[in-house]
Amino acid sequence: MATALAVGVGVAGLAFFGRAGLVALRRYRGGTAALGKAFYKGGFEKSMNKREAALILEVSERGLTKDIIRKKHRALIMLNHPDRGGSPYLATKINEAKGFLDKNT
Repeated sequence: MATALAVGVGVAGLAFFGRAGLVALRRYRGGTAALGKAFYKGGFEKSMNKREAALILEVSERGLTKDIIRKKHRALIMLNHPDRGGSPYLATKINEAKGFLDKNT
């Protein structure tokens, strides 16, 4: 009975510290977010282009439809709206990206 308990505690400890080690290694290598995606490193361009607009709205440059653009814009603006504590600058960039992609799609 005591042996089984000791093995269980040992396995649980190994799993916990193994996961913590893997998370630390990932952060050391490149800094990933909680969902496994790294943040885009770099600032905004001086003028909006298709690549930047797609990065802002988190969509692919190929196969864009008005519906996809509208859904992604809505989801992002709900999270970043200034009335809900978001940044006015980010909200402006999200709106600018949507306008650019709507015009050029």
